[in-house]
Amino acid sequence: MKVERVALVTGSATGIGRAVALRLARQGFAVAVNYSRSAQEAEATLHEVEKCGVPGLLIRAHVGHDEEVRRMVDQIIHAWDRVDVLVNNAGTTRFIDHRQLEALTEEVWDEILGVNLKGAFYCCRAVIPHMQRHGGGSIVNISSVAGILGIGSSIPYAASKGALNTLTKSLARAFAPQIRVNAVAPGPVLTRWLADHMDHIERQMALTPMQRAATPEDVADVVCFLASGTHYVTGQVVVVDGGRTM
Repeated sequence: MKVERVALVTGSATGIGRAVALRLARQGFAVAVNYSRSAQEAEATLHEVEKCGVPGLLIRAHVGHDEEVRRMVDQIIHAWDRVDVLVNNAGTTRFIDHRQLEALTEEVWDEILGVNLKGAFYCCRAVIPHMQRHGGGSIVNISSVAGILGIGSSIPYAASKGALNTLTKSLARAFAPQIRVNAVAPGPVLTRWLADHMDHIERQMALTPMQRAATPEDVADVVCFLASGTHYVTGQVVVVDGGRTM
């Protein structure tokens, strides 16, 4: 099927990824909906994408496995022959107090870095040649204020997001001017990730000028602007936290 614009949104079954997928679909993008475990939710996202009048594609792939990422991108190219926008939203964490160093096992480090950092890199590496073939594209990485301040659910999570910010800048330099690469760094977002940690959100909101946590749609606003609403911004990490870190 010939389409004019294609977006791949990883981890788009729920939360920020779902909001981004739907926003891009409303803008006329064909959307590849990626998930690793949440099959029912991913199917619901695909249904909502298609209700926007654009084609959708549902692909199960663990972004931390390079071979699965390559197969995913091959499926998209086979279906639509292009990828114009990549949103690296898939992520994982463990909630571990930063003082509990012995709890940070090799398994914990490998799991978090494997998805949050290596997974984003694998996806970038797989799509960039196809973006170049069609004259350019845009990549948006979903980072976190944890990667700027060294806070958050765990030290490996903060470290993975700090490294993702650097990866963003490295790729932006390497592949400009054809391909723009940016990141969005949210503070607390009202998703199921934090459903069992509302005490953490309440403490954060007491120090936030906007006096509320972000919604997935708040983050999608900025992601979609960076993806397709500007042609000059690259190498930036845009904080979306209601003013908490200013």
